[in-house]
Amino acid sequence: MFPELFQFHIAPYIDNFVQWLLHACGPAFSAFTKLVMSWLIGIEYGLIAIPWWAWLILVGVIAWRQTRRWQFALGLCLMVVTIGVLGLWEVTMETLSIVIVSVIFSLIIGIPLGILMSESDRSSALLTPLLDAMQTMPSFVYLIPALMLFGLGKVPGVVATVIYAVPPVVRLTNLGMRQVSESVQEAALAFGADRWQMLKEVRLPLAMPSILAGVNQTTMMALSMIVIASMIGAGGLGGKVLFATNRIAVGDGFEAGWAIVVLAIVIDRLTQSLAHRWQVPS
Repeated sequence: MFPELFQFHIAPYIDNFVQWLLHACGPAFSAFTKLVMSWLIGIEYGLIAIPWWAWLILVGVIAWRQTRRWQFALGLCLMVVTIGVLGLWEVTMETLSIVIVSVIFSLIIGIPLGILMSESDRSSALLTPLLDAMQTMPSFVYLIPALMLFGLGKVPGVVATVIYAVPPVVRLTNLGMRQVSESVQEAALAFGADRWQMLKEVRLPLAMPSILAGVNQTTMMALSMIVIASMIGAGGLGGKVLFATNRIAVGDGFEAGWAIVVLAIVIDRLTQSLAHRWQVPS
């Protein structure tokens, strides 16, 4: 047995820090909770207000315009129809609103951090271990600080999802920016481009395929966090899966799981197709 003399527990210090944070920043957390809830409610109502047939047209048109394959567009539309057939349309829109808000926050945080890492090797050296830890940490761990700071509900689910989903877009933004050809940048400098023009007109457009791949991966990770976030009251399809698991209702769990799979496939295929359109011809 390891000697007690050499044991040191940081748990009490972390607990004290969280209590101090709640006391010192309670109003800020309340304001943030109200902001996120207003976003969630507005987006959810907006998604539900769109008729189901309009969703089919939207998915079909986007898929066809990006691939020019009617079979691909029809397949995605039929998959979306199965969600309504199973009676999970409104719950799916609730889940989609959580994913959308989580991805928005992830992009607001992740893309600037990726650009910063590409501009500064020191920032890259500091942030890389943090991103490694965020990606290797068990996803259940993210529920603890979100639950302690924001209580139960959708907002802590969004916070936990953002923490879990932000690393891919940071890494791939950094990678895409660093892979921009030096000769292209030198040509832009020769034509008199300043640092802002270089970033806006050269580096970001050329890095866009990698950035969109990061957006795709962040969205997929946000969806994968939905079931786990339901354990702290996020609801949606994850709540259906959790309820079915607790009741050992295999059929209900399969239906909710299928809706999550359809949502993931549709979003993945559409975002992948969008990334391909930004590829620079070789």
